[in-house]
Amino acid sequence: MLELDDVTKAFGRGDARRFVLDGLSFALDRGEYVALTGESGIGKSTVLNLIAGLETPDSGRILLDGQDLAARDDRGRTLLRRKRMGFVFQAFHLLPHLTLAGNVALPLALNDVQGSDAERRVRDLLDAVGLGARADSYPRELSGGEMQRIAVARALVHRPQLVLADEPTGNLDPESAAHVLSLLREQIKRDGATAILVTHSQVAAGTADRTLELTSNGLVPR
Repeated sequence: MLELDDVTKAFGRGDARRFVLDGLSFALDRGEYVALTGESGIGKSTVLNLIAGLETPDSGRILLDGQDLAARDDRGRTLLRRKRMGFVFQAFHLLPHLTLAGNVALPLALNDVQGSDAERRVRDLLDAVGLGARADSYPRELSGGEMQRIAVARALVHRPQLVLADEPTGNLDPESAAHVLSLLREQIKRDGATAILVTHSQVAAGTADRTLELTSNGLVPR
C-alpha cells in the first residue's frame, strides 16, 4: 500500500548541508498500523511530511498504491492528501470558531460530501469518541484529551486509506493518552486504514502492530 524506496532528504547547502534521511526504505501493507520511534531530531516528522507530499525527497521514491507521489504536481498532492489521508497532530489544530461537529465535518466539506451522509458520518464519529452529546460545543470548552478525541474523529470521518499521527499524545496526561490511543487504534482497525504513529513513547508504540525505530544508521525493527 505504502512504500518508501531508498529515500534521501537533506537540508541546508554546502558545508551546512545535513542529511536527515539517507537511503530510507520500508513498506506498509494495507490495514497495517506501525509505530515509528526514535530520538528527537532524528527525522520522524520529516518522514511524515514526505509521505504526505508536504516535502519532496532529494532522491528515491514514495509510492502510494504503486503511484510515485513526487510525480504529481502541488495540486495533485493536495488533492491526494485531502481525499486519501487523515492527520492527527500533537497540537490538535481545531478551529476555535467552529463547533465540534463543524470541526469534524471539515474533511467532508473539502471532499464535497454533504447532506444526510455527511451528517450521519459526523454523528457516528462523535458518538464513537464519546462526545456525541456535545456536538454543539466549542473547542475552548474541552479538556486536552477531549480535543484530541475530536481531532481523531476529524482525521477519520472521510474514511482515509492512510492515517498519519504525529505525537498525538505528547500534550496529554497518561489517562487521556491511553484513551486516545485506544480510540485511534480501534477506529483505524474498524476502517481497515493503514496508519503510521510517530511517537517517542514506548507505551504509545506498544499499541501498534509493529514498531520501527529510526536511527542515524537507518531503521531498526523493534
